[in-house]
Amino acid sequence: MDRRNFLRSLMILPAAGYTMKLQALQKIAGAFDNTGRMPVLFLGHGSPMNAIELNEFSMGWRSIGKTLPAPKAVLCISAHWETRGTFVTAMERPRTIHDFGGFPQELYDVQYPAPGSPSLAGSIRDQVNDTEIGLDDSWGLDHGAWSVIKHLYPEANIPVIQLSLDYSQPPQHHYKLAGELASLRDKGVLIVGSGNIVHNLRTINWNNPEGGYDWAIETDAKVRKLIDDRDHQSLIDYKKAGRAFEQSIPTPEHFLPLLYILGLQGKNEEASFYNCKTIMGSISMTSVKIG
Repeated sequence: MDRRNFLRSLMILPAAGYTMKLQALQKIAGAFDNTGRMPVLFLGHGSPMNAIELNEFSMGWRSIGKTLPAPKAVLCISAHWETRGTFVTAMERPRTIHDFGGFPQELYDVQYPAPGSPSLAGSIRDQVNDTEIGLDDSWGLDHGAWSVIKHLYPEANIPVIQLSLDYSQPPQHHYKLAGELASLRDKGVLIVGSGNIVHNLRTINWNNPEGGYDWAIETDAKVRKLIDDRDHQSLIDYKKAGRAFEQSIPTPEHFLPLLYILGLQGKNEEASFYNCKTIMGSISMTSVKIG
């Protein structure tokens, strides 16, 4: 709900408690006033261990975090929250979800106690017209979100909410939905997509942690070239791109967050790349910043 709709709602407030309700409404309405345009990020998140390891990838995220304007909130589209229908987390205190197995206890002990933002969740629900957005109070922050955002904002003092991926919808739907979120960039919201351009766990090469298969390297390079060329349609139609793409993107959930970030790219905005490395044969850590 924007400021004008909040002010209209004042017309139906009862007289009792008017001043208190007015102040509360004005606080919510003003929380996301227009600001300078925030950039958008795609973060190739890789292993959950990147949450606790100080390596070239986590250092890359920390370096990018230092270049960003201070956001009022973060909206994350993570590969690890797939739903039928689209939902946004709307709780005051999202839990830290350890949605993985077989890792050291140190990783399970990590908590990222960032607050949520029910007001931002409600605003997203109200501003999106072509997709019904449900408010969720049970999910929290999965490792696709907290494992990377903790490097951007280690003090966990920025509200974070997540938008789910509707697995029943085609790539074009996700790209188009992103366009309806664009106004959030002008209200101090940092939008982050978290996944991997190349993500094929079935073909991981545990004996080659520093390199990639030819088809994985080829796909990563072609995706970066298409982004540079602003050929978003070819990326939306990635299933038509040939054998290398088929091997690199066997399932869509890690690729779709990239389409959200591309759907938010402004006409005169350039993309830059960092953490450009393919590891363990079939995982690309490439990350993208727009704006």
